[in-house]
Amino acid sequence: MQLTGAELLVQCLVDRDVDVLFGYPGGAVLDIYDALYDRKELKVIRTSHEQGATHAADGYARSTGKTGVVIATSGPGATNLVTGIATAYMDSVPMVCITGNVSQNLAGRNAFQEVDIASITLSVTKHNFVVRKVEELQDTVTRAFAIANSGRKGPVLIDIPKDVLQASVSYDAPAACEVESLEKVDEADLDRLAELIRKAKKPVIYSGGGVTASESFRELRKLIDRCKIPAVHTIMGIGVLGYEDELNLGMVGMHGRVSSNMAIDECDLLIGVGVRFSDRVALNAKRFAAKATVVQMDVDPSEIAKNVDVDLSLLGDLKDALNRLVEKLEPMEHCDWRKKIREFKEEDYVPEKEGLNPYAIIGDIRKAFDDDLFFVTDVGQNQMWTAQYCGRMKPRRFLTSGGLGTMGFSLGAGMGAALAHPEESVVVVTGDGGFHMNLNELATSVRYGLNLTVVVMNNQSLGMVRQWQTLLYDKRYSATHTDLATDYVKLAESFGAKGYRAETRESLTQALLKAREHGGTTVIEVLVDPDEKVLPMIPPGGTVDDRIME
Repeated sequence: MQLTGAELLVQCLVDRDVDVLFGYPGGAVLDIYDALYDRKELKVIRTSHEQGATHAADGYARSTGKTGVVIATSGPGATNLVTGIATAYMDSVPMVCITGNVSQNLAGRNAFQEVDIASITLSVTKHNFVVRKVEELQDTVTRAFAIANSGRKGPVLIDIPKDVLQASVSYDAPAACEVESLEKVDEADLDRLAELIRKAKKPVIYSGGGVTASESFRELRKLIDRCKIPAVHTIMGIGVLGYEDELNLGMVGMHGRVSSNMAIDECDLLIGVGVRFSDRVALNAKRFAAKATVVQMDVDPSEIAKNVDVDLSLLGDLKDALNRLVEKLEPMEHCDWRKKIREFKEEDYVPEKEGLNPYAIIGDIRKAFDDDLFFVTDVGQNQMWTAQYCGRMKPRRFLTSGGLGTMGFSLGAGMGAALAHPEESVVVVTGDGGFHMNLNELATSVRYGLNLTVVVMNNQSLGMVRQWQTLLYDKRYSATHTDLATDYVKLAESFGAKGYRAETRESLTQALLKAREHGGTTVIEVLVDPDEKVLPMIPPGGTVDDRIME
């Protein structure tokens, strides 16, 4: 069977079980969109902007575990993907990003909308390809999907010149997509870790996004429950443990719980599982877990001891390694250590304010929607408040830009989650600053009838930056007051969404219930005091002893 390169590309996506793809048409990819015209197996979502498309593909991938796919034209279409690609790269999200480019006879001549997107994205992709011959296209797509899902997952870019899309090639059958099998953790290293756990008096497990990526939730919980080891998690690890679980101490790091940070400060064994010891957790790398034997379990050798020195590293398949480790260990109790942990919890920050405040807002969202709620956050104070108070969560139901910290991430990612889970509730929590970076995607959400509720915490400022200016820069508020005259209700209605404004908890509850009943796209503006802060806070370079509590 003879196909054009564009038709072959679409067939390859169908062969890979892709059911939805995000993007924006343009001259260099018109052949792809023409090939998509008759392929009803693929739902094509045209966003308002290519960055929104990458975030939507990202949110789709995070919420499902599948590979997100995004398509953009050459030049500005391709460059508009870069922030979204980098966001996925930092958080190890599997994506395949397809860009068109000018025909090869025009390459290097500054042709209209020509850009070397492969070179631009080299540092923020796992791999990228430039397809020079149509005969290479099927194998390239197959390899791209395999690479995106092998080892530490991440985005892969395929750049295809227009002449390759228009050329003809023979297609016979789907190509096998073989994801590389993960390396097994060395048995001797597992024996060493098992012995360390047996001897430890004050062990702590510290888990992160790698547990989600490897689908190791149950295996990690088996280890925690069998050995009664207190556990902390990063913002990317939310959902691995139940919010009310006794052994779940909660989030650790700059805005983590005091008890979580104290546990790491006092532990004699710290087992990092699928974490990279980032600077938002190990704020002072030299003093982080200084009393402990530090163990790092990860699939990516480049992350081992990159940020914090470790005493033992276990490289390979986390799911398999945790299963094998549990089999080597007998039940334990650690009663004295758990008693000490309960004392640490008495130091935890407890908000005392009443009325409409950030803690109440997140709590009221939880009450208004079902337990399977997806929380999708933007970046800044809204992100941290949601992380701190989102409550009991399931894996893949807290979506946020952790590594890159991309303002404007939330609405696109929320659309991706809503498309993947049309019968479930998706709530985007954003600030007025982040919302103005992506509000154009309201048009996309309304167009496709998405069940999406957007809660805008409006404090008329770039809240997290203002908080730093308050605490660390002597209240020199440079460029952080937004002073926006936006009428969020009218804005929402102009896009075809429902809009509400909440100034009290009662009006917020009513708006949330109306949003749930509506089942479409709703925007709720909630007024927040600009002096509200994310607490506790450990300043950069500090330790739990330097925590700010008020």
